[in-house]
Amino acid sequence: MPLEHPGSRAADDPIKLLAIRETQLSVGEVFRAVGDDAAGGIALFVGTVRNHDGGADVDALGYSCHPSAEAAMRRIAERITADYPVRALAAIHRVGDLVVGDLAVVVAVSCAHRSEAFTARRRLIDDLKHEVPIWKHQRFSDGTQEWVDSC
Repeated sequence: MPLEHPGSRAADDPIKLLAIRETQLSVGEVFRAVGDDAAGGIALFVGTVRNHDGGADVDALGYSCHPSAEAAMRRIAERITADYPVRALAAIHRVGDLVVGDLAVVVAVSCAHRSEAFTARRRLIDDLKHEVPIWKHQRFSDGTQEWVDSC
């Protein structure tokens, strides 16, 4: 029976970066944060501001958050790292005014194997979107606007 290598298990402290920022986000920063010599897979997701929603043209949007948003991100990250053999995890979300093409959220997970990384990353972004108190205020080309619950 082959022995399990320590690198195939979760890291002792896999949460490397969690933040909500008013400044431009960096894919490179998140990618570097999850680098790990024992990781055979890094799964990254980048959410950008698109130019449409619900059949309407979007000009710009703004994100705002509750003061508890980073704590909610931490709870989710801790849950993901408890449920999957994560070597490293990072997530950053932007708040403030954004325009089409701006990065709104960047998350990444590294694991020993790609399938674990894909699964953990998917759950990370999905849980962040459903549970973190971040709201989106969209401004449309026709002059209308709407608030969207959670990010």
